[in-house]
Amino acid sequence: MSFASGCKIRFMVAFCVAANIAVLPLRAEKKISVVTTLPDLASIAQEIGGEHVTTFAIAKGYQDPHFVDPKPSYMVRLQKADLFVQIGLDLETGWVPPLLDGARNPDILPGGRGFVDASENVPLLEVPAGDPSKLRSQGDIHAYGNPHYWLDPLRGKIVAKNLLDALVRMQPENQGYFEKNLQAFNLKIDTLTQRLAARFAPFNGSRVIAFHNSWPYFDERFGFDLVGFMEPKPGIPPTPRHLVAVIKKMKQAEVRVIIIAPYYSKKSSKLVASKTDAVVVELAGSVGAEDGIKTYFDLFEYNINKLIVALQTSGSPAQQ
Repeated sequence: MSFASGCKIRFMVAFCVAANIAVLPLRAEKKISVVTTLPDLASIAQEIGGEHVTTFAIAKGYQDPHFVDPKPSYMVRLQKADLFVQIGLDLETGWVPPLLDGARNPDILPGGRGFVDASENVPLLEVPAGDPSKLRSQGDIHAYGNPHYWLDPLRGKIVAKNLLDALVRMQPENQGYFEKNLQAFNLKIDTLTQRLAARFAPFNGSRVIAFHNSWPYFDERFGFDLVGFMEPKPGIPPTPRHLVAVIKKMKQAEVRVIIIAPYYSKKSSKLVASKTDAVVVELAGSVGAEDGIKTYFDLFEYNINKLIVALQTSGSPAQQ
C-alpha cells in the first residue's frame, strides 16, 4: 500500500469516527411519548413539550369522552408511552382501566412516574355531598366534581403546570425549555381569555339551556346563565314529561338558546326549539370536534363565536 493510499484510508476512518461522534447527542435524546385520553390534553402537552415530545390522543374531539371503545391498538400505544395523561374525576372510568391493564406498562399506572391526573390542583365545581356509592342512582353523577374543567381556559393553565411537572420528571435537563413554553402558553391563554370575555360582555347573563351538564366551567368563565338541562338527570335521556317542563321553563325565563355537543342526538332539542322559538347551537366539547379546531386556543375562539351568533340570531335578552 502506498503512503498516499494509507493516508487516504486513515483520513476516511477519522472522518467516519468524527461524524458518528457528532450525531451521538442527536441520537441520545429520545422524545417523550405522551398519550392522553382527550385531544385537549394532547394539545396542551404539545404546547409545553414542543420539539421534545410526541403526542397522541385516544379519544377524538367529536366523540363522547364518557364512552370510548378501548381498542387493542390503544394498548400498543400505551405500552410504549412515557407519559399517560387523563382528565380524571371518573370521566374515563369506563374505558381507561382496561386499556391500562392491557398495556402492561407499570410506569403509566396510577402512582407511576409516567401517570398524570390533569385534575390535580384544579378548583372543581359541583362536588356532590353524600356517599359516592349511592350517587349512581342519580344518573351520570361524578362523585369528585364536574369533570369538564378543561372548558375553562384559565383552569387549562393549571393542567399545563401539571404537564410541565411530568415532563421535567422525564427530562430534567430540558426544564428551562419547558418552563419557557409554559410562560408563553399562559400569556397566550390570558390574552385570549381577556379578548373573548370582552367580546362576550354584551351578552353577559344571557339565559341558555344545555342538553348535558358539560358547560359549568365555560359558563363561569364567560358569564352566561345556564338555567337548566334537556336531560332530567346527567346521562339520562329526556322523557316527554321532562321536555314539557323544559318548554315551560324556557318560555317563562325567555330562554332562546339550547347548547348541545356534536355527539348527542338533536331530536329532542329541535323539538323543544320549535315550541319556544329557540336556536339549537352545537358547541365543541373538545379540540378536533370540527376541522378548524386544531388547538386548545381554537376551541374557545370557536365556541364563543358560535354562542354569540346563536344569541344574536335568537334575539336572546341579556340579563345584566
